[in-house]
Amino acid sequence: MTRAQCPSAFRTLALSVVGALAVSGLAAAAAVDPEAVTFYRDVAPVLQQECQVCHRPNGANLGGMVAPMALTTYEETRPWARSIARQVATRAMPPWDASPAHNGVFSNERTLTQEEIDLIVRWAESGAPAGDPADAPAPIEWPSSGGWLIGEPDLVLQFDEPFWVEDDVDDLYIYRKTTVTEDMIPEDRFVKAIEFRPGSPAVHHIIVPGLGGIAPGNDPVIHTDGMADVLKAGRDLTWQMHYHKEPGEGTGSWDQSQVALKFYDSEDDVKYEVFNADMGKYDFAVPPGASDYTIQTEWTFPTDSEIVGYLPHMHLRGKAAKYEAHYPDGSHEVLLDVPNYDFNWQTTYKYEERKKVPAGTRVVLTTVFDNSEDNPANPDPTATVRWGEPTTDEMSFGFMSYINDENKGHVAFSGDGDGLDLTAVVAFSDESRDGKMQLEEAPGGVKQYFEMMDQNKDGAVDMEEAKAANAFLKQMAEQRETDERAGRRKKAL
Repeated sequence: MTRAQCPSAFRTLALSVVGALAVSGLAAAAAVDPEAVTFYRDVAPVLQQECQVCHRPNGANLGGMVAPMALTTYEETRPWARSIARQVATRAMPPWDASPAHNGVFSNERTLTQEEIDLIVRWAESGAPAGDPADAPAPIEWPSSGGWLIGEPDLVLQFDEPFWVEDDVDDLYIYRKTTVTEDMIPEDRFVKAIEFRPGSPAVHHIIVPGLGGIAPGNDPVIHTDGMADVLKAGRDLTWQMHYHKEPGEGTGSWDQSQVALKFYDSEDDVKYEVFNADMGKYDFAVPPGASDYTIQTEWTFPTDSEIVGYLPHMHLRGKAAKYEAHYPDGSHEVLLDVPNYDFNWQTTYKYEERKKVPAGTRVVLTTVFDNSEDNPANPDPTATVRWGEPTTDEMSFGFMSYINDENKGHVAFSGDGDGLDLTAVVAFSDESRDGKMQLEEAPGGVKQYFEMMDQNKDGAVDMEEAKAANAFLKQMAEQRETDERAGRRKKAL
């Protein structure tokens, strides 16, 4: 199943209007009981607060998700009344998948109260009356910034040459480059806000090391004052572009995606650099038909830190995700629970007030997958599913951004500590998708160690052998660190 066959909530909203146009016209809707729920007095304020950031002319582009209609006037909204009521009643809109237990915790929360949902449903069921225009709130004056949610950018970058996504493309990963000149970035810059804009409807996600990226439904990054990403001068940017669409004649398109940046005026305005712990698992195999296959990975904070936010990432079989903190004092807390993960709305959950965690806090990420025939998005419930870049394969990642007073980031690889993760090497190299890396599939730098890693001498390195090699490398690194400490002590004496 492709993304075109697995429609977003926006597309569902756009198509679910059967019956809405059968209701009487605007003039008839205006003659209503004065106690009835009306658009101008009751519904318009809710739409302004929770919906119009996307549902307006030149509305928000959330990782390629663009609202199909504006809801800024009665005339625009009235034909969609019953469809809107259905979408909010099922909580498909606004898109927000965190458990209600977290309501009020995250700054970018998109939710309606039950009272607001009931109000919209009553309005639609009563014929969607307009009411008195004098009751309407003043319209919002949205900033004119070329559609950028971060405001007027200081710099907009795109890759050097446009790329043609062919008609027959279904799932494609490519890498493009942006040559960063001295005129663009003459010195290291502290980045206040980052917003990606897909240049083609075929773009599924973008990753640019050093700037992050987007997937469907992502908000732009707008850092709290004093926090920043750091963009190094003289460093060209590499774009990992993932295209995913329904193949067919006329479906091709040109792409030259963009990223907009806003900088701090002075480094004196910056106190914290933002870092990311990338908790990922590569050595998994989801069995055919499994409806609740669970993967766990963890990461431990080596210093007192403050968590900024989370971004769970899976593909079409992703079902749920949960971040849990295990504190040094033995206590435990659920940090984020996403009980109904939606591949089409991959939300970053950003704290209203950052979460302080002491050194030694262990964060466990649990992801759950549904590879059964009951999952309508499942491409093939008879397949064993392993890690892979294509949407029809799977990923199990949980990104977690954080800051600390040391302004020091710490590398995380599959919960095993710092350094090269050979399970990732096997996953990336496994072109045959059999869970093993053949010699001819191994990267050049790994080939020389292939025989040592292949412990059972079957001509391939599987995940268990990769994990054993990881353990050996970790042991060697720890011994080297011990020897270096002993050498420093001896030299000091």
